[in-house]
Amino acid sequence: MKAAYYEGNKTMSVGDASPVPPGPGEVRLDVAFCGICGTDTHIYHGAMDQRVQMPQVIGHEASATVAEIGEGVAGFAPGDPVVVRPLDNRQETEADRGYSHICAKLKFIGIDSPGAFQNSWTVPAFTLHKAPAGTDLKLAALCEPLAVACHDVRRGRVKPGELAVVIGGGPIGMLVALVAREAGAHVILSEVNAYRLEFARKLGLEAINPMETNLAELCQAKSGGSGADVVFEVSGSKAAASSMTDVLALRGRIVLVAIYPKPVEINLFHFFWKELEMIGTRVYEPEDYEQAVQLVAGKTLPLEALITDIKPLEQLPLAFQELASNTQAMKVLIDCRA
Repeated sequence: MKAAYYEGNKTMSVGDASPVPPGPGEVRLDVAFCGICGTDTHIYHGAMDQRVQMPQVIGHEASATVAEIGEGVAGFAPGDPVVVRPLDNRQETEADRGYSHICAKLKFIGIDSPGAFQNSWTVPAFTLHKAPAGTDLKLAALCEPLAVACHDVRRGRVKPGELAVVIGGGPIGMLVALVAREAGAHVILSEVNAYRLEFARKLGLEAINPMETNLAELCQAKSGGSGADVVFEVSGSKAAASSMTDVLALRGRIVLVAIYPKPVEINLFHFFWKELEMIGTRVYEPEDYEQAVQLVAGKTLPLEALITDIKPLEQLPLAFQELASNTQAMKVLIDCRA
């Protein structure tokens, strides 16, 4: 079998590897497709070298079929189509208060342990979600980022008829907008990149450039003067953080999706004056994965449009090189089939 290894210093290599037999409670998978995530590109550029044990197989946005089952595993059979929820919470303690997906000693499979950019991948059975027979495994590889969006929208308590603003039109922002629309909200996507704006419009989303259109005034016009019910901040920009409270109605909700590594300025007066609420989000829970699987299987979202390219595993190094200069890519999939 073949596997792709991150070796540091923007170097990926594809070489021989041996399948890992599943131990008790484990399942060995034949990987079908794996998407390249923003986290993977951060790893490739050396931003996570203190965490990744090199050389290491990375990747976590995977679809697969069950190849071999370890002792004590029930509910799965060889040939089953599955997706992997890449969270290892086996070191969870009572101090984590039952929040397994964000427990203090959480290990992220594909970062802290070997990932999916290989033909064969052995994982704990509790990470698996079965997909319906006949599910398109290319689309199923989008379940991981789609589950992020499902978690964000669920945390935001989006209801039919609400006005939702999504700031940032990258892959996650686009998925959040689609899931919020599926939940019945009227969605406005705010993005400064011309290509992403046009891409969103082709998906049927209302998309505006905040440098050209006053977003707060637009939200008031769309809502009879009250403002947006919920804002999803996905861009990670200081400008968005400082202005996101402007667009909200009284008791509006901010869902913070982007990662801010450093403190930024936020208008706390608006929190007092409007009784606003800010909600943190991180990864996903099992029910979010189940929703993502059903959305993929039901084909209710235009997910295929988000797949920019599909490359074979042998071309993974090339894919990372191309992504470094391609600002228009949404989701590049790697075909990991042997």
